[in-house]
Amino acid sequence: MIGRLKAQWAAIRAKWFFFETHTLSSECEEQRRAREKRSKTLMVKLTADLIWNSPHFFNAVKERELELRGNKIPVIENLGATEDQFDTIDLSDNEIVKLENFPLLNRLGTLIINNNRITRINPNIGEFLPKLHTLVLTNNRLVNLVEIDPLASIPNLQYLSLLDNNITKKPNYRLYVIHKLKSLRVLDFIKVKAKERAEAAALFSSKEVEEEVKKVSREEVQKVSDSTEEPDTPKVVAPTQEQILAIKAAIINSQTIEEIARLEQALKFGQVPAGLIVPDLVHSNVATKDGKPSSGDPME
Repeated sequence: MIGRLKAQWAAIRAKWFFFETHTLSSECEEQRRAREKRSKTLMVKLTADLIWNSPHFFNAVKERELELRGNKIPVIENLGATEDQFDTIDLSDNEIVKLENFPLLNRLGTLIINNNRITRINPNIGEFLPKLHTLVLTNNRLVNLVEIDPLASIPNLQYLSLLDNNITKKPNYRLYVIHKLKSLRVLDFIKVKAKERAEAAALFSSKEVEEEVKKVSREEVQKVSDSTEEPDTPKVVAPTQEQILAIKAAIINSQTIEEIARLEQALKFGQVPAGLIVPDLVHSNVATKDGKPSSGDPME
């Protein structure tokens, strides 16, 4: 079993560096050209038809793989159409923001999802991917140490790559990940050593230290967000209830992933995004049909 997992990890690493030179069958090449043409246009919804028509084959370690890379997929959905028939799913080079919406996939052991826009992970992801042992999250948008905490729900996660995420620049990043993910054997293509486990256990022996690390990480994220503002931008104040409702409405009506991410980030950190239009909720609720104030809406 260990030898097989090592071979799996080696195959993923080889695929990561040499995928462009990998030659598939003529049928797969035709599907690849169609996918590349599609990726140059609009984002593609992950439908059952796309799943059924995407390349699927036995990979280098003789495991059944589904290739969904390069489709500009914004949201993970409809993976129930796979009928849990794949050991590996490749979702690289898409536009995915949240690692969520998985059905129960008892067979899935490897998930490759590098070159996306992942900022959030479902806290209960382990309930839906109980056999997952390899996860490649290279080149995404994870910035805060606490954002990898949900991965602790995956009981058998042994191989993880977080390279090219801002989270890797945080102090004690590697020790924190090793501390949270007890079953991890290889992190960022480097074997986890017993010495590192001991250091992680000693460093995070108390809850106070762990919470302090998380706090520092959150503060750093806030500083990065503030530093992107124009020099003359006035100090940001906490949004009102009306502004919060307006931000949520704007998220629902947004047409692009970039706009959704910008608004969600503003909502997360209690900021009012530039250009936000707040409806005049006070005046809209002042009068009803009989000209009296609506119930539950106090007036001064």
